[in-house]
Amino acid sequence: MTADALLDRALVEEATKKSGLIWVRGSGPARALWHVWHDGAALLVGDGPGEQPLPAGLEAGAAAEVTVRSKDKGGRVVAWTAAVLVLEPHSEDWEAAVAELKGKRLNAPDAERMTERWARECRVLRLVPGAARTQLPDGSLAAAPLPTGATTRQPAPAALHRLLLKRRGRR
Repeated sequence: MTADALLDRALVEEATKKSGLIWVRGSGPARALWHVWHDGAALLVGDGPGEQPLPAGLEAGAAAEVTVRSKDKGGRVVAWTAAVLVLEPHSEDWEAAVAELKGKRLNAPDAERMTERWARECRVLRLVPGAARTQLPDGSLAAAPLPTGATTRQPAPAALHRLLLKRRGRR
């Protein structure tokens, strides 16, 4: 391996370890995902009830584009191509990955039975880094937010201002 390749690999590892989120693109739009860096790869869990939705196209043997942001500034640090491995539930690799992920999973409703649920209903992925691109693109790569049912922005009811004014007058 050349010195540049070793430096790129070190940048990928350090940036990904320190970042709380990575942006992962499979065959569809990229998604921000929480992850754990372990044993030279990013580990993800998702696609089950109560877990993060994984992007389309993250199948065994596929390639994914990973963009790592800076934890303090939020800007893009490095982008790298990953080989996607889907870990089989209760395999040796799956058990090691789940042990790392379990310690970082926040606010799980069923922390004591979480790994059982992951084995039944979720997918655990290992993203192994390949080529890194440290040169950042010229454009912003900004995209419209993905559609979600969590949107709360609706027009205010017509009578809302009268209700607010009435309360102010009572004081």
